[in-house]
Order: sequence, then structure tokens, then C-alpha cells
Amino acid sequence: MNPLDLIRQDIATMEPYTPIFPFDVLAARLGRAPEDIIKLDANENPYGPSPKVLAALAELRDINIYPDPGSEALRARLTEFTGVPAEHLLAGAGADELIDLIMRLFLQPGDAILNCPPTFGMYPFDAALHGADVVAVARRPDFSPDVDAIEEAVLMRRPKLLFITSPNNPDGGWVADADLERLLALPAVVVLDEAYVEFAGIDGVPGMARSRIRRVLEHDNLIVLRTFSKLAALAGLRVGYGAFPIALMPHLWKIKQPYNVSIAASTAAIAALDDLDWLTDKVERIVAERARFFNLLATIPYLRPYPSQSNFILCKVIGRDAHALKLALETEGILIRYYSSAGLSDYVRFTVGRPEQVDRVVEVLREI
Repeated sequence: MNPLDLIRQDIATMEPYTPIFPFDVLAARLGRAPEDIIKLDANENPYGPSPKVLAALAELRDINIYPDPGSEALRARLTEFTGVPAEHLLAGAGADELIDLIMRLFLQPGDAILNCPPTFGMYPFDAALHGADVVAVARRPDFSPDVDAIEEAVLMRRPKLLFITSPNNPDGGWVADADLERLLALPAVVVLDEAYVEFAGIDGVPGMARSRIRRVLEHDNLIVLRTFSKLAALAGLRVGYGAFPIALMPHLWKIKQPYNVSIAASTAAIAALDDLDWLTDKVERIVAERARFFNLLATIPYLRPYPSQSNFILCKVIGRDAHALKLALETEGILIRYYSSAGLSDYVRFTVGRPEQVDRVVEVLREI
């Protein structure tokens, strides 16, 4: 008996998700020391976590004990941070786990989600894992969502879930309030992914000026996802959270893994929320550097940068091969994101780094 004959056929034929590899793997591949690499390919926070996070992790105790299955302490702090009652909040091992959990809650084989490419690749990936169809409604040339086409597709195909990201990855574009309201009027659950919202507006607390997370209290078909990966530089610990309509919460508690958020991740997230001044300062630095980086990229003759509300900048490569550009930067120890998908094959994306990293990247772009 060959066990390969027993696996699901849809899994056997599906395309794998392509992850970004960590420093040590990439450094070994390039033959460079990790400290000699400028890593601008995965939208990570270049400043690292708060000193309070590092101190809390250094004092970590009881790691031989399973973590709190309800993440009660973290959810209490998230209520203070977001203004959303804890009974609406669920923590996860990154927002990625919550995306999978949402699909597990709603989808049966043959059901559908609506996706708006180009955008975050986990939505169609997870849909494939659940045997669901993907209704793809392409974005406009400026990467804004085509709300007219979305409305038509929802009414014709009846997807259960509609995924929309704001700011969107890879372009950093913002979904207008009026467009969001039109989406919420449709007969589908709208999952608003705010992984990068902290960089779209600051009013004392990072990201809260423009976040729509409190609107979950007003709409029974809205889910909002957030993460600590970008704001708090905790990508390696995998911790995120979502705000859900109260009617969904009992069912989510039933199906989530019981110990999904580790003690280390929860401790780090709470410590980060205890250092909002640090977080605000780093967000402000990244936003300021984004503006400077955009203006510098605009001076490169073969690049056309797109305005961004996030911590990255998408560029169209003009008159030269985008993949060759990525490889040329790699030889200089600079890692950026290159896209080979339909509609993005001549685009690259730069994470906003520290000023000295940005200076070096621009220097190399001018040289080559």
C-alpha cells in the first residue's frame, strides 16, 4: 500500500505557499554574515522589540506549564488598547491562525471565499486547504478594490467570506470607509485584515486613529484581524488577535486549539502593550522614513513607486527585468520581494528599513 494514494487529491495538486526564509538560512545561501544583510523582503519591523519585551522574556517562568487557553491576561490588555470588550476578542498564533480558524468555522468543501488579488497569499492558500473555491475579483490598475465587481460577484457566486486587507499587501493602499460600508451591506462575512494599520495613521496610540476594529460592535458580519508582528516586532513569536461579532465567539472557542498562544508570545505581547511610547516612536520613525524612501525611489529612472500607507513600498520596474534586479541586489546583500504572479511580474517591494539601510539600498540601485 502506498500512503500517497490515500492523501486528498486536492492537496496533492495544490500549489504550496512560498515563505520568506530567516536570516541564518538566507545568510548561508548568500555566503554572508547575517549582520551584513539588509533584509527588506518580509515587511518586518527593523527596530526589534521593546526593551520591556526583552526583559519580560528574560524573566519568563513556568514554561513547563501549558499556557492559559483563553489568553485572559492578553485579552484584558487588548481591551484597554483597542476599546473592544474582551468577550469579542480571540488571540491566535499570528493572524494566520485566525484566518485558518475563520475558514474552519464557515467553510465546507465546495463553499467559496471572495479574494481581491493581488493581496496576501494566505487567503487562497487556506481556502484550498478547506476544499473551498476562490472567487477572485482583480483589483483596479491602481490596486484599489473594484467594489462594483465585488458586489456583482457576491450576488452571483454567493461566497460565505470576503477577505479585504487595509492597508493592502503588496501595494499599501487604503480601503475607504465608503467602500467598506458597501462591502458590509453584502450577504457575506467581511474579514478586514489590518496587519499594517499601525502605519496608516497615528493619534497618540499606534494605529488606533484609523483602525476599524471597534466597528465589529456595530456589524454582525464584520471580523477585524490585527497582529503584533509589525507593530511590536514579534513576528518570530507568532501572536495576533481578532475582533469578532459576539454570536460567533462560542463557536470559535469550540474549534480553536486549546493552547494556541504560547506563554512566551503572550508575555511578549503584554509587555509590548505596556510600552506604547516605544511602539509609537518606532511607528513614527518608520512612517517618516517611508516618505523619504518613496522620494528617493522616485529618483531611480527604472522604478515607479506606489504611495503606501504601510511599512513597505511597491515599485513597478520599467525597462529592465524585475527578477534580475532582485538578484543583482542579492549579490550586494540586499533582500527585497520579487513577484512572479500574474499582473505583478514586473514589480518589486521594499520594506521600509532604518535610514542607514535605506541609504545603502538607494546607493546600490543607482549604481546598477
